[in-house]
Amino acid sequence: MGNVKEKTQLAVTACLLLALALIAAGCAGDGGGVGSVHMSKAQNDTRYEKAVFAGGCFWCLEADMEKLKGVQDVVSGYAGGKAAEAAYGQVSTGRTGHLESVEVTYDPAEIGYADLVRYFFTHVDPMDDGGQFVDRGSQYRTAIFYADSKQKQVAEQIKEQIEQSGVLQGAVATMLLPLQGFYPAEDYHQDYYKENSVRYQCYRAGSGRDKVLGEIWTQSAMNKSFLGAVDQKGRDEKKDAGAKLGEGELKTRLTPLQYSVTQEDATERAFDNEYWDEKREGIYVDVVSGQPLFSSTDKFDSGTGWPSFTKPIEPDSVTTREDKSLSRTRVEVRSSQADSHLGHVFQDGPQPTGVRYCMNSAALRFVPAKDLEKEGLGRFQDIFKKEK
Repeated sequence: MGNVKEKTQLAVTACLLLALALIAAGCAGDGGGVGSVHMSKAQNDTRYEKAVFAGGCFWCLEADMEKLKGVQDVVSGYAGGKAAEAAYGQVSTGRTGHLESVEVTYDPAEIGYADLVRYFFTHVDPMDDGGQFVDRGSQYRTAIFYADSKQKQVAEQIKEQIEQSGVLQGAVATMLLPLQGFYPAEDYHQDYYKENSVRYQCYRAGSGRDKVLGEIWTQSAMNKSFLGAVDQKGRDEKKDAGAKLGEGELKTRLTPLQYSVTQEDATERAFDNEYWDEKREGIYVDVVSGQPLFSSTDKFDSGTGWPSFTKPIEPDSVTTREDKSLSRTRVEVRSSQADSHLGHVFQDGPQPTGVRYCMNSAALRFVPAKDLEKEGLGRFQDIFKKEK
């Protein structure tokens, strides 16, 4: 056993020395040449969209972003500078204006841009305007590079939501910048966490990144700053059938109670509504547009007399906004497509989310699991297969 301990101690010492060497060099390589052209099939697929973020060492951010379901490819590179090309040797001086960045190629049918932005924020220190963790210098600052007005609006809304939540001990320093161009980094930087796993792990451990992130983004902080989703399509386009219906048609289609709740922000009576005690498997859709909102797998008995859920069925299914209609401030929940009033969200739910989405039955329509395929909602069937 003595030999094993000695080898372990030597390995730890070697890792620490390697980490110190990597940290001294920064998130770096040999620094030569202009960035290569990194291409993949996913990047040319018209079904996919792109998002660009700067979050300190691109080795780490690339590794974090590739964990997300719906992300097809992540490329390390440079963005934000004025030069028509970029290479590590120049960018690392901090004089070119470029930031170490990643370009995320994602499938919008699986993950929304708003989800990427929220995930990005919780994987950086948004208060640090001088770099990130052990990496110091302007090239390591955080930024969201928006490609169009829709991305800009989503990023602004989420940044504002974080600022207003009060969970951070300082101002949000993350910049929102127009994307002028993205330049892939040298080949040896791509998939660094896979190709050089030992060196990467040593660097990441020595950088203090995960320790700081754990201190900033506690579960409580994440719950308070992300009460609901900011939906890109729902806010910017509003082209769904429910959103197009006029007042007259809505009054014809909906019952008086459904209209009063969804269009006039009314609240139905507790324990005297359709779904407060519903126990069947299935999903709940917006009574106006048919948009999927919640799953029975996330429903729980809150004792309030209204249907309660720990989370939406998809992050972008709902939006939230401040409600001061009563003597206290609450957070209202609305559907992201038809903008129907659904109810409110509270910070007194069960773990792991600690959140309670308290909904009005009149704003919902229940679709039993056995009828999902028939109603064009077959993509949700796996939810219930896994539960059995």
